[in-house]
Amino acid sequence: MDNAANIRDDNQLTVEQAIANLQGEDLGLRVYAAWWLGRFRVDVPEAIDVLITALADEDDRTHVGGYPLRRNAARALGKLGEKRAVPALIRALECADFYVREAAAQSLEMLGDSCCIPRLIELLNNQVPGTLPAPEPPQLTQPFDAIIEALGTLGAVEAIPLIQPFLDHFIPRIQYAAARAMYQLTFKETEVGNQYGDRLVQALAHDDLQLRRAVLADLGAIGYLPAAEAIAETLAENSLKLIALKGLLEKQLLQTTPPNLSPGAIKVMQLMDALL
Repeated sequence: MDNAANIRDDNQLTVEQAIANLQGEDLGLRVYAAWWLGRFRVDVPEAIDVLITALADEDDRTHVGGYPLRRNAARALGKLGEKRAVPALIRALECADFYVREAAAQSLEMLGDSCCIPRLIELLNNQVPGTLPAPEPPQLTQPFDAIIEALGTLGAVEAIPLIQPFLDHFIPRIQYAAARAMYQLTFKETEVGNQYGDRLVQALAHDDLQLRRAVLADLGAIGYLPAAEAIAETLAENSLKLIALKGLLEKQLLQTTPPNLSPGAIKVMQLMDALL
């Protein structure tokens, strides 16, 4: 823990203090400590242990039944990249709190362990008993976009028939999550796969800035090269466009042998330079 102990934030919190706070009685300090450990990616064993324990916390609960501490713990465990958290995160998919399930699905996607696929599919089918919908409109029964994105990243081709209907979901961001996953799970860079990538490119023209931001993230995640110019021209923050283009560039670099650069990589780098 020696190196990690030197990490401090503006309030001079140390790793040891964060771990102690997470095990203390002050609920506010516990919630903040879980966020802090994830924010600074404190991947020491003690931090992982207390965060896994926090996923089963019953003390910090809102008047509508939510679990803020569990949410922060689930998010942090994904950022820390420790696969021994996978079983606890899979169990968290059964939590009554919609946002705990969402955070758990997102973290399982980050950790990349395919053993969670069957449970994610059950959740997509809304077959996990005891789970509750989001507490505000549109009151989704499950965090479908997070689940679908995880299944796409994890390569769950068996989920294709279940994901496909979400292309027509009434919420646009869920449609986009489905298009992203379908690109990942079908024949990429073919006419079949590109129809889903092109659908995301078209969504960059949506009137809603929040949705345009979400689509930028989706295109960056799949590294869809034909989207490069559209990304650069999207009405959104340059910082987000650069992150999306970075995703495209990383995919291009995986397809080349250093020091050679593909025409696609060069094109993306030129677009990034123009945004700086």
